[in-house]
Amino acid sequence: MPTVAEARSGSILKLAAIGTVAGAFSGLFGVGGGTVIVPLLIFWFAYGERLATGTSLAAIVLIGALGAIAQGGIYGNVHLVTGLLLAIPAVLGVLIGTALQQRIPQRAVSYLFAALLVGVAIELILK
Repeated sequence: MPTVAEARSGSILKLAAIGTVAGAFSGLFGVGGGTVIVPLLIFWFAYGERLATGTSLAAIVLIGALGAIAQGGIYGNVHLVTGLLLAIPAVLGVLIGTALQQRIPQRAVSYLFAALLVGVAIELILK
């Protein structure tokens, strides 16, 4: 995790870059936390998967809220009922996923995450 001194010496720019890319991806594709923030926190800041995931979830709260406001309020691209029907069970899902992440060895979490990203990439290429 960057110290205050490291943050002043350029890490702030890296964090801003991560945030900008995550925000852009969130607006473009509806993704950002797991696909952008987590890998870059691991790569640039040597965060463990657990710390990167928690930090990403904290950041994505604001990113997601503002993205939904922009998509819905400005462009009319939000179906609120569907969003709520997705969000309500997702609360349970995030609690289960967080509990599982604490019990699974960190290396296994890394492999599962990498497999997910590869699977998503293959699916997108084949479409």
